[in-house]
Amino acid sequence: MSVPVLVACGFGINSDEELAEAFRLAGAEPSRVHLTDLLAEPGMLSRYRILAFPGGFSFGDHLGSGMVLANLLRRRLRPELEAFLADGGLVLGICNGFQVLAKTGILTNMGGGWEREVTLVHNEKPGYVDDWVRVRVEPESPCLWTKGLETLDLPVRHGEGRFTARSPGILEGLERERLVALRYEGRNPNGSAHDIAGVCDRSGRVLGLMPHPEAFLVPENHPDRRRRPPRETGLAIFRNAVSRA
Repeated sequence: MSVPVLVACGFGINSDEELAEAFRLAGAEPSRVHLTDLLAEPGMLSRYRILAFPGGFSFGDHLGSGMVLANLLRRRLRPELEAFLADGGLVLGICNGFQVLAKTGILTNMGGGWEREVTLVHNEKPGYVDDWVRVRVEPESPCLWTKGLETLDLPVRHGEGRFTARSPGILEGLERERLVALRYEGRNPNGSAHDIAGVCDRSGRVLGLMPHPEAFLVPENHPDRRRRPPRETGLAIFRNAVSRA
């Protein structure tokens, strides 16, 4: 039986079709569900094994990137999200989705109370970055999404992608508990602290990352594919999750 995946869509989210295709190619059964429907019927979440928040500009990034959706999730979906996670569900947030998870408090949740411990702010060099980067997978991370992977070339496209923590102690905790899942290698496109490109929670089932693995599903998409063919595509992340869901 295929793994059911809920891919959120609507209200400025713009990468939902690509994300759904990534899960489909990984062998899952994705459904694009409008946020209006999810918030009106939170119980539907129990029918899925993976919940995914794509990139884009949810609610136009009014009040800050991902802030409006994060507040809605905290107010209207928290019990269902907590039950989903307690039942072993997996959660993914890419770019704007990562911003949402961070501002909701689902990531990194080291304190256990959905407090806002980390966030994503404007890039160190002002402006929107649209490029390719190399990321290194941290082998000791508990992240289920990245198990067995080493390095990936992935596209980035964001204006608020600089990872920062509420305090130096939070950063120390992330490093101590191995919750950094991905780091920029060679070039940090946004000035993120500790070159962090993605983090997970303690269970390893919740991942947030700024690069877009759903935008690199076949080798032919790589800009340097003829001279330096990629070892892996972003599809590897989705296959990992589907095999563990």
